[in-house]
Amino acid sequence: MSYDADVIVIGAGLAGLAATAELVDAGRKVILLDQEPEQSIGGQAHWSFGGLFLVDSPEQRRLRIKDSHALALQDWMGTAGFDREEDHWPRRWAEAYVDFAAGEKRSWLHGQGVRFFPVVGWAERGGYDANGHGNSVPRFHITWGTGPGLVEPFERRVREGVARGLVQLRFRHRVTGLARSTGAVDTVTGEILEPSTIERGQPSTRTVTGAFELKAQAVIVTSGGIGGNHDLVRANWPERLGNPPEKMISGVPAHVDGRMLTIAEETGARLINRDRMWHYTEGIQNWNPIWDNHGIRILPGPSSLWLDARGKRLPVPLFPGFDTLGTLEHIMRTGYDYTWFVLDQKIIGKEFALSGSEQNPDLTGKSIKDVFVRARADVPGPVKAFMDNGVDFVVEKDLGSLVRGMNALTKDPLIDEAELRREIVARDREIANPFTKDLQVMAIRGARNYLGDKLIRTAAPHRVLDPKAGPLIAVRLNILTRKTLGGLETDLSSRVLTEGGDPLEGVYAAGEAAGFGGGGVHGYRSLEGTFLGGCLFSGRTAGRAAAKATA
Repeated sequence: MSYDADVIVIGAGLAGLAATAELVDAGRKVILLDQEPEQSIGGQAHWSFGGLFLVDSPEQRRLRIKDSHALALQDWMGTAGFDREEDHWPRRWAEAYVDFAAGEKRSWLHGQGVRFFPVVGWAERGGYDANGHGNSVPRFHITWGTGPGLVEPFERRVREGVARGLVQLRFRHRVTGLARSTGAVDTVTGEILEPSTIERGQPSTRTVTGAFELKAQAVIVTSGGIGGNHDLVRANWPERLGNPPEKMISGVPAHVDGRMLTIAEETGARLINRDRMWHYTEGIQNWNPIWDNHGIRILPGPSSLWLDARGKRLPVPLFPGFDTLGTLEHIMRTGYDYTWFVLDQKIIGKEFALSGSEQNPDLTGKSIKDVFVRARADVPGPVKAFMDNGVDFVVEKDLGSLVRGMNALTKDPLIDEAELRREIVARDREIANPFTKDLQVMAIRGARNYLGDKLIRTAAPHRVLDPKAGPLIAVRLNILTRKTLGGLETDLSSRVLTEGGDPLEGVYAAGEAAGFGGGGVHGYRSLEGTFLGGCLFSGRTAGRAAAKATA
């Protein structure tokens, strides 16, 4: 049989680049397909904050963070909550991934030139017992250069493969089918779309100019999830999270639509845990959007008062940065699909970061000077731009004006000034001495026991209604679609499995399409910093396994 390549990789995101890079190292010939134009290489990883989950790293040890493999595995399993028969391979992948994060992950990346910001972030703090959800210690390592800095070494390795004649990059190739000409899946068919000069992330045309059929010994699916397809998100929405929201904003472009998952399933692949998903509750509409319905996530410190649509504080431990899906479940049971942060300028200046490479030009541009400028600013420039231009922001000098502004942003005027004042004053009274029964105030003080939070992420405890800390700020928070936690079931060699549990011969999967490994390595929840790392680990695994199988 004559093949066009040894391996065809479908999807030029981070997982696809990692798989292709490993195939190049093994001397295999690869065709890398993607429906988007070449300027979108790297996929969603390019837009990311570049956070990575590492265990017992030099960065942690310098900050006196005591971490260990055992503690990380305890946190992962308590967060994942594996409880299904189909969780066999996801559990095995979870064990392997924690081994990787506590082992060679950092040295492997460091050897390719990846460096990290020295302050480790503390995401998903949980707030339950030791065996429950959350990170017991800070583990969120920010890539120096954010998402583009993490994509770069893998794109470089792939382009070196192009120069060596081992890789063909075929953009604007949209896959429509997989087929067998022998016993294994070895044929990829699809449509060639017209060239597009749109900027990265913007919608590209779907005008078809031709067709293609390619053959290879193996196919690796790295096509991403469903976050850009809101109809599919709602169709898969789990009952445990209440009714799906009427309004959602998009953390990913529309082409992240799940088409390839359906194609793989029609070919015989088993798609599991499709009701497990990861959406953020702190989404704001981008005042300067790149794609349709473009949303940005706030990465908050612990001090903002989090209120439901009627102005009541969310229950313990649903504080900013503690439990994303626990908060989402609570919100969807209130009957409304939005909430509020109420804070002041002192808090927003210290505690608000915005997710995304384009929202962090200092880190993305690897500028030490600009990092110091950000640290000295009353409010970081990208955050100030949202304060000035964002439709979800209300900034006022007094509480009455703030409430009127909040009510003007919603269909019904649900916020009562007297009740909101009562909530804030009660919280402010707890600041007056070192004792408190308010668990959020305890959490703020606990956060400041960590040097990294005290330096750059947590404002000193103070009264929100203190005029010296003003002006007052309210932020309307929307549900922001992001990641698919379920996916194509794979064994530890990234081979896609059928309903019967046997390998679908010739087909591998990695990244979000495989639930970041096994069909759902995260279980029900994420510890954060685990999506990019899951793309790298599963992409590397798939590339190495396909290289071995095609030797």
